[in-house]
Amino acid sequence: MRRTARLLTGTALAVAAGLATAPGAYAGEGPAPGRLDVYPSSVVPGDGATVNTAACGENGSAAGDATAVGGGTFALAPTTHRGEAIGRFTVPSSAHPGTYEIVATCGESGRRVAGDLEVTLTSAAQVHPRGSVKTGVGGALGPGPVQTAAGVTALAVAAAGGTWLLHRRARGDGI
Repeated sequence: MRRTARLLTGTALAVAAGLATAPGAYAGEGPAPGRLDVYPSSVVPGDGATVNTAACGENGSAAGDATAVGGGTFALAPTTHRGEAIGRFTVPSSAHPGTYEIVATCGESGRRVAGDLEVTLTSAAQVHPRGSVKTGVGGALGPGPVQTAAGVTALAVAAAGGTWLLHRRARGDGI
């Protein structure tokens, strides 16, 4: 009884310590205060992207800059979500694949936060797997009839040897 109580108490304390050290990870509180989150983080040219940050404080606004990818400047406006500012821009259809830094500068404090946007030629939703999985030489039916015959022969010899050993042991001949 005492051992179970200690185990449960230790588990409860470990969970409480984990929640106390990283409350945002468990509470779903949105973006971290020191960075700019880009959603989705991977887009195809011509798609839109949304950015948000909590770096500008309550009722804070920011000026966004997506010129690195060719998206120009955009505004981030305050939302009702715990001091977040949110904005949207469109990645031009002429954008080249790669990773681009998107920047936002807070209006009142001048604080600068950045996030990454990856431009790809195909979106993750459009990729469909095709073909078989390449996992090695093959299964029981190898790539050729010679390997198949060798495998079947090896299995037959192993089965015959095992049967002979079990038969000797049952008769009491000793091994």
